[in-house]
Amino acid sequence: MPFKNREAAATLLCQALSAYQGKDLVILAIPRGAVPMARIIADELGGRLDVVLVHKIGAPSQMELAIGAVDESGKIYLNPHAKTLHISQDYIEREAQKQFEILKQRRANYTRERPAIEIKNKTVIVVDDGIATGSTMMAALQALRAQSPAALIVATAVAPLDTIEKLKAFADDIICLETPQDFYAVGQFFAHFPQVDDETVVEILNANVQVQELDIPVGRVTLKGDLVLPREAIGIVIFAHGSGSSRLSPRNQFVAKILQQAHIGTVLFDLLTPEEDENYQTRFNIELLTERLMATTTWLSTQPFAQHKPLAYFGASTGAAAALKAAAQSSLIRSVVSRGGRPDLAEGALAQVCCPTLLIVGGNDGEVITLNQQAYAALNTEKKIIIIPGATHLFEETGTLEQVAILAQEWFVEWFND
Repeated sequence: MPFKNREAAATLLCQALSAYQGKDLVILAIPRGAVPMARIIADELGGRLDVVLVHKIGAPSQMELAIGAVDESGKIYLNPHAKTLHISQDYIEREAQKQFEILKQRRANYTRERPAIEIKNKTVIVVDDGIATGSTMMAALQALRAQSPAALIVATAVAPLDTIEKLKAFADDIICLETPQDFYAVGQFFAHFPQVDDETVVEILNANVQVQELDIPVGRVTLKGDLVLPREAIGIVIFAHGSGSSRLSPRNQFVAKILQQAHIGTVLFDLLTPEEDENYQTRFNIELLTERLMATTTWLSTQPFAQHKPLAYFGASTGAAAALKAAAQSSLIRSVVSRGGRPDLAEGALAQVCCPTLLIVGGNDGEVITLNQQAYAALNTEKKIIIIPGATHLFEETGTLEQVAILAQEWFVEWFND
């Protein structure tokens, strides 16, 4: 048998698919057996994971014989041989509707917290553990092609050679590890080939959070950071804390948790080393803080977990000044949110900020309101200023920090999806 189990086959597929690593990838599994394999491939290649849902339409009195398939939009795809069987259109439509209802239930069960992943202009790898006749894969590829991906690639452990030949008309590339002549069932090529149930699929698709401690090299120092990355993250927000604070700021951590609920990754890191933070003047060295933030941004953009994910800044107090100055100089930043910021410390850079910027200020933060209003006038980009009634500089009043978090979440979601 060529394969010990699905995991071993997935590891071999990762090697065969290595040319696609670093591209804007979506990995789609044909459930259920392919889902554990697709998880391994998505993690190794740096892609987002989802399922592609199609269901075969069986012939009357011979349901194992596929005459076509239906996708989760309800579209029907018939195999060429279906016409020779003289099956009524009424039967096809009834059976397709029955399978369509099953697909809707599966989508609701598998990814109940989010819709299917958008694949337009993405490189899409469609994974199956093995392919027999190819009817389900053909239907999946036809359905996906209608959504205008940049490329469609089939990845499978095993399939008959004649099936691979048929699939070439539907895919841009096909990676198949084995093409045996004697093919009876996919399971015959695996030493261990257990059934994969719906509960396992749901667990894999919803094991969505990567948590990692970061050592960020910046010049002669290494800064400590904490990454929380939903697997289906729509972007990553980099936090720039205020003077005297750190990546452990409870206020920034609170905001980060609200962002994570919207599938936004977060990076909280220390702008200064512990030794540097003991120096009062260093805490207010906006040029140094800006350099650290920009270097961290550049480093993050090169990491596999962040590739092809848009980046944004959330800055607090003096950290907001560094965020605005860094955004004025970096093309990597999609948007900025400032909480109780000191934009006056970034005054010379405000006119050069090109990304959408949200300024949030407490209603009882007198002088800082004026500073933010002046900064708002100086910005030449998409912008908004929101003053939260009753809030002071640190937003310690009941419910005020939650308002900040929700406003930031809405702002980042809007511009990450723009």
